Amino acid sequence: MSSRKPISGQTRIDRPAARAASAAAAPADGVQQGALDRYDIAILGALQQDARLSNAELAARIGLSPAPTWRRVKWLETQGYIRGYRAEIDRHKIGLGVLAFVRVDAERNTGEATRVLEEAIRRIPQVIACHYISGSGTFELQVMTTDLDAFSALALETLLNLPNVKDLHTSFSLGEVKAGAALPLGHLERARD
Repeated sequence: MSSRKPISGQTRIDRPAARAASAAAAPADGVQQGALDRYDIAILGALQQDARLSNAELAARIGLSPAPTWRRVKWLETQGYIRGYRAEIDRHKIGLGVLAFVRVDAERNTGEATRVLEEAIRRIPQVIACHYISGSGTFELQVMTTDLDAFSALALETLLNLPNVKDLHTSFSLGEVKAGAALPLGHLERARD
């Protein structure tokens, strides 16, 4: 330890003691270190319904003051529970009239061939979702295009020419019953009890 005296107006801080005090004070600010509590779950639910809520509005909805609400939102973001914020756009209003579900059958399912195919699929903007699936097929794609002619061109010129693709099986959406729904959070509430 240094025997220097602090300069006038300064206070010498014992760093290990300050860290210990900070760690002890952390739970008091309401930020969880492990499992999500009811406030965290309420934040996730409220932001899924309206991500444009101000911090004050969010705090009022979940029953906390603004400061701990803000800290909890930041913690949920840094821990990866909240991955981002985006606008939900009506696809019909921007001219995307076709939603297709395309099962891609791969020629062979080796690790390297699958990684190459995954990378190629990620680069196609019309593919809005891709899932590696069990059962018959390798991937299930959700594809949006303006019309059937645009889908046909995409399938023939791009999808069928992806590396390692053996075949495509396509189904078209005839109407959306439910889309863009919030993730269910009830299991988190039950796990807390």
